[in-house]
Amino acid sequence: MSRPVVGLRLSDRQRLNWLRLIRTPNVGPASFRDLVNRFGSAEAALEILPELTLSGGATRMVRIPAVAEIEAEMQAARRAGARFVCIGEPDYPPLLKHMDNPPPVLAMKGPGAVFALPTVAIVGARNASIAGIKMARMLAAELGREGYAVVSGLARGIDTAAHQSSLPTGTIAVLAGGLDQVYPPENAGLSDEIAERGAVISEMPFGWQPRAQDFPRRNRLVAGLAYGLVVVEAAERSGSLISARLATEMGRLVFAVPGSPLDPRARGTNGLIKDGATLVTETADILNALKPLIGTRFRSNTSLEEPSDLSATPPPSENERERVIESLGQAPVNIDEIIRHTGLHPAQVAMVLLELDLAGRLERHAGGFVSLIFSH
Repeated sequence: MSRPVVGLRLSDRQRLNWLRLIRTPNVGPASFRDLVNRFGSAEAALEILPELTLSGGATRMVRIPAVAEIEAEMQAARRAGARFVCIGEPDYPPLLKHMDNPPPVLAMKGPGAVFALPTVAIVGARNASIAGIKMARMLAAELGREGYAVVSGLARGIDTAAHQSSLPTGTIAVLAGGLDQVYPPENAGLSDEIAERGAVISEMPFGWQPRAQDFPRRNRLVAGLAYGLVVVEAAERSGSLISARLATEMGRLVFAVPGSPLDPRARGTNGLIKDGATLVTETADILNALKPLIGTRFRSNTSLEEPSDLSATPPPSENERERVIESLGQAPVNIDEIIRHTGLHPAQVAMVLLELDLAGRLERHAGGFVSLIFSH
């Protein structure tokens, strides 16, 4: 069984199979969880994967990474002083475990003791103003002195300022690419400093060059790692606002530092305040709001440690599969609505959605919504 018991470590063979499964195209955190819950282990899931992918309508055979490929990645991690941490193991970040669809495997550099501290994320503009950088530094330093770890994305500007000021007290950097592909390159030295005292993490493979679409994934982890997320400066369309939206969807608190209506870098933060974010002019604004939350277990129904009934029902028939597909469209629909509409057992619906996901035909949205991907 590859389902870990909390506090126990996976064997080398289990870890290798977990990596092979999560590195397979179209296997994301949600489909990984469903596969392991349905078939009992990553190893068993790998054997059945080609059949499931074809059942979902894939036009080509799935390419599962060879054992040698994953062994090479594990060796690269060891050479870099990094390790792979799986959900359920003792050094997996506790708050991350309670977000929707947490990454099953994280690459991590650093001792990891920083995850025992309560965490606050600080994010903002890359082209930050001097005032914005001063504010980020002040907040990060004062939060650190109050016993909080600071999470950010190692970007230029606000992220860099937040990491630098919280280095002595504890900071966590989340990368959009592999741990050996620090972006921006000028922050490679800062990344090394963070790894010495705090932690640098990524869900992407070693050697992975970050692409534009990888940064929202990075932002999701930044939001998931913290009780609250502080936006210092942000334009109207920015990654920081994506982080704020993701934090709201996860039930995390969102804070924003106000700015001049004449500064484009304040339009996003001022907009967040209009939409209900907590206004921040001093660190006490954050501390007072977060204090009641510390120790809260955020509700999540996506853990591999929870029992699942996916294995308790027979696989869906072709007719049942068609009923589920017919209920889907390009507009996101809640999975509970699909179950009610089709009258099928939840596990049968979950199985069809899993097949479609593996075939690259399903998009998963926040809050348990899904939609069908139509090829052009």
